[in-house]
Amino acid sequence: MADQEDVRRTALTLPLATEDPSSFRFLVGDKAFAWLWLERVAPKGPRVPNPDVLAVRVAGQTAKDALLALDESIFFTEPHYDGYPAVLIRLSAIDRELLQSVLTDAWRTRLSKRRLKELEALEASGAPQAGERPPAS
Repeated sequence: MADQEDVRRTALTLPLATEDPSSFRFLVGDKAFAWLWLERVAPKGPRVPNPDVLAVRVAGQTAKDALLALDESIFFTEPHYDGYPAVLIRLSAIDRELLQSVLTDAWRTRLSKRRLKELEALEASGAPQAGERPPAS
């Protein structure tokens, strides 16, 4: 079982990741890779943050379908996300190890190819690993 603190702790260990100061949302630059689900609780009513569900970016429809098929008690979607590369996660159902894997994959989708190659080269050279912040440039 995971909670928002597990999400925060995990997301902020990823290089270049930041938390939006005004909402529970994690970014690389200006691109979100994880955020609280905004649920529509009443038809035509406003969407409201659901603190028990996290939305995460995925690499595409294949990755989305794979997560949805993995465990429907953890991963789900809704019509609002049809055709959009994101999946919803019930925090109470996911373990911390799987959460870390999903957040890392989501983070990778928001990095530029150049930046991803730079970080992979640093990891391969024994320089800062995922979870260690490289020096600010």
